[in-house]
Amino acid sequence: MTFDLVVATVGRTGELGRLLASLEAQTHRDFRVLVVDQNTDDRVAPLLDGRAVHLRSPVGLSHARNVALPHVEADVVAFPDDDCVYPDDLLERVAARLADLDGVTGREPWWTADAAPLTRENLWNRAISFTIFLRRQVVERVGAFDERLGLPSSSGEEIDYLIRALAAGMRIEYDPSLVVEHPRKHVERHVVGARDGASIGYILRKHGYGPRVVAGMLLRPAGGVVLDPKHARFHLATLRGRIAGYRR
Repeated sequence: MTFDLVVATVGRTGELGRLLASLEAQTHRDFRVLVVDQNTDDRVAPLLDGRAVHLRSPVGLSHARNVALPHVEADVVAFPDDDCVYPDDLLERVAARLADLDGVTGREPWWTADAAPLTRENLWNRAISFTIFLRRQVVERVGAFDERLGLPSSSGEEIDYLIRALAAGMRIEYDPSLVVEHPRKHVERHVVGARDGASIGYILRKHGYGPRVVAGMLLRPAGGVVLDPKHARFHLATLRGRIAGYRR
């Protein structure tokens, strides 16, 4: 089984170097790295010599990934962040899991440890882009990422992508034993809440989620304002973001 690993990068060199080192240590060797460089200079070029396919793109995570998709050739496609680190045996274990699946998602160390087939209802806390592995046929069927989602201004592009894959009948499972290390970002929580909330609201509206799901997505942060006053600003920003994103 072959892998194409699509890495969008901007502003980082040390972190990208650590990712590439973790890939070179993989026990499964049949993979290729496609680095989509969003920098306006050549800072990452010395890191990539002979180690990756070097593509260029303007800033925008979803746009950068879309630039890489026409170059994908492998059996499996993944989207590691430029600052994550793969365990040495990750690709080997993913290859074994994909024997009878269309895709698999892993987790960050602090996520739920309950394995499950992905559904429209449960994928919200079982999918993040740098832990997603999809067969190439899934990517060809689903197509491009929605460029209205994706950093720096938005998020949730991988959730949207997986919802579209599930709608196409793909079998994707969440496997909590597949852990990918990723640093926590030091960003003001209310800023993240507003950004991610707006993305979730937009996705709920785009994919026609029913009143029960939408109400639940609004009630959680509303309850947080009351029950978690220490982080009330974050919960309120999340609530407002979800409402604004849904209206958009």
